[in-house]
Formats: sequence, C-alpha cells, structure tokens
Amino acid sequence: MKTQPETMRNHWWWRPGWSPGRQFYTWHLTFEGQDDVHRLAAQYRSALAPLGDTLTPIPDQWLHLTMQGIGFVGETKEQDVHSIVDAARTRLAAIPAFDAQIGPEVLDPEAVLLHVHPDGPVRAIRDAIREAIGEVLGEIPEKAEGFTPHVSVAYSAGDGPAEPITQALADLHLTPAHARISSAELIVINRDNQMYEWAPFARVPLG
Repeated sequence: MKTQPETMRNHWWWRPGWSPGRQFYTWHLTFEGQDDVHRLAAQYRSALAPLGDTLTPIPDQWLHLTMQGIGFVGETKEQDVHSIVDAARTRLAAIPAFDAQIGPEVLDPEAVLLHVHPDGPVRAIRDAIREAIGEVLGEIPEKAEGFTPHVSVAYSAGDGPAEPITQALADLHLTPAHARISSAELIVINRDNQMYEWAPFARVPLG
C-alpha cells in the first residue's frame, strides 16, 4: 500500500459539463466474461461491505478501466464518432492482445483502486485511440499526461475520514486477478444513478 489519504471525498459530485440525463462518448476497457476479475472484485465487495454506505461498490457488469473520452452526446457528431472508430480500428490492430494483472489495491481519496500491470500496453492502446481522435477531430480532449491505468472496485460515497477504509483493507492479502485484454470498447456512458453505466457503441479488437 502507498501513502494513505487521511480523508475521503464524495466521488459523485457533478463534474463540469455533467448533469442528470447527460451521456458521454468514451473509450474504456471492460471485463465482460473475465471471471478472475469478477472474483477479485467480489472479494473486495465482501471485505468492504461492513462499511455500509460509506462506499459505492461496483458490480461486475460496470467494472472498467477508463481510457479516453471523446465528448458529450449532442455536442459530438455521431458521424465523427463512427470515423474515430474506423481510424482506431487500424491502429489497434497493430497492438497485440495481452495478459494483465489487476491488483493489489491503492486507496485514493475518491476510490479503492486496483493498479494494472504491465501498464505499457494499456498506454499504447490509449495513445492509438488519441491519435484516431486527433485525426478526425483535429484536437484531442483530455490531457495525455496524468493517466494511470487502474480498475476501481468501489467509489467514495461521501466526505469523511479514510481510517475505516484503511483498516478494512489493512489485513487483506488478496490474489491479484488475471485479465486478457483483447479489445477496446467505445461506450455511451451516464452517471445518473451514482454509478457509471453504459450502452456499447463499438468494440474494436486488438491484433
């Protein structure tokens, strides 16, 4: 575990541009059918359950690795989104599918995160997606720097001390999960229900 935060803050505040009913085009890596990832997430949900509504645990279907946003639905032309998918398809075909380890955990002020190793191939996917967006839109939203590949298993649902969460995690020695990364997903996401929920838009395979 790295240096622990002393306080937690509510992850579910409305970030700039977001409001109820808004949807957003974004690229994620998702984990449908990844049983070992689901095994580890379930173990964290069980370990954190005594904390009650302090945290929002993430169900298996909404586990994800955030990659790169495009823009809000209604502000981004759908034809441009299709063109981005086409541009990404060629680039991602040049990146081989790979195995990744997910875990152990790190406590962030807004979430319980699982780091992803190796992170090089994940960064290569993101770089390819950013190039595709730049080719179509002429500019790339979100900064290239500051990206740390991770999978969240629970979000902070309020402001308060971190110590109860730190204590719940202190004695855990969970086996990291194995994941097979073979595609990147473009999804249409919302956060209306204090959860990142989405509908798929396109799945682009790796090489």
